[in-house]
Amino acid sequence: VDAICVAPNDPAALTPVLRRARDRGILVMDWDTPADPSVVEISVHQIDDKVFGEHMWDLLVEAMGTDEGEYAVLTGGLAAANLNTWIDYGLAYAKEKYPNLKLVTERIPTDEKQQEAYRKTLDLLRAYPNLKGIIGVSTPAPIGAAQAVEERGLQDKVAVVGSALPTDSAPYLKTGALDTATLWDPGKLGYLTVYLAVERLEGREIYDGMEVPNVGKITVWDDGRTVIMGPPTDFTAENAHLYDF
Repeated sequence: VDAICVAPNDPAALTPVLRRARDRGILVMDWDTPADPSVVEISVHQIDDKVFGEHMWDLLVEAMGTDEGEYAVLTGGLAAANLNTWIDYGLAYAKEKYPNLKLVTERIPTDEKQQEAYRKTLDLLRAYPNLKGIIGVSTPAPIGAAQAVEERGLQDKVAVVGSALPTDSAPYLKTGALDTATLWDPGKLGYLTVYLAVERLEGREIYDGMEVPNVGKITVWDDGRTVIMGPPTDFTAENAHLYDF
């Protein structure tokens, strides 16, 4: 094995084995979800975490049509570093820019399952009848939330936004149960990760502004190890059908 590229839901659990791999001369990279930085040589991010977190809160306010009212956040797993980072940035941003938004409860884990997000959303709708919005920060979460909102006939009262695949989102975008989904092309992210692994293994430099085939120009931070693929794409009822992932 020349390289190991991981996207851990529980980064701490992988640290010992990744450290052993690194000590044996294996290239260790993370992608999509950060691992322990002390054992990773290259960290491939789909997006700038701060930009993405703030963007989802902007989408929520746009979908709600107001910057005040009650809302909730659904996440995947509570140990997922990328999800927590996006939410933390979004909450800090909302505190400054949207002080009249009221988070009704702590972030709600859904175990990366649409059915769990659906069930938790039904619970939210019962517990908080004045709820105006839901952000789903995990690809199954907005879909499950939209499913529950549609079942309750609340498309015009509860806005749902979040990170989701366009093919999964399209039916709910069409009915209005999901207002906007936002994400990146996961195929491109996987390609970029493997491409960079090959570049490093073959001794070539990875640099800011580097042009990667099928991906475009990437951003490399000053630390030389953090790579950002690019900005997110928003999926709506008008454009979701144009994507095949």
